[in-house]
Amino acid sequence: MRNAATTTLATEAPLREAPLRLPGEEQAADSSAEPDLPWMTIVWDDPVNLMRYVTYVFQTVFGYSEAKATELMLRVHNDGKAVVSSGSREKVETDVVKLQQAGLWATMQQGK
Repeated sequence: MRNAATTTLATEAPLREAPLRLPGEEQAADSSAEPDLPWMTIVWDDPVNLMRYVTYVFQTVFGYSEAKATELMLRVHNDGKAVVSSGSREKVETDVVKLQQAGLWATMQQGK
């Protein structure tokens, strides 16, 4: 048997719930809300590539001088990673692909 309260609730429009977000998704949404921050290309140290080869890749991909390429290579080697370029998302995506095609471990992230 139905009572009046049930009938009234059944005829009202259902409440719309906000979409569920996991904590990580909220952070991702927050970081994409700041489009002014530049993107960065990060090269990670790996056990495969020789230091001389990494220097060569930085020179050929980015046109860096031997001194600049060596400095970045040493930062990768000593610190485990280095930011090697920055700019728009599209530019950094292109840089990451070129570095990965050369066999380096490269990723991108939006800077702060």
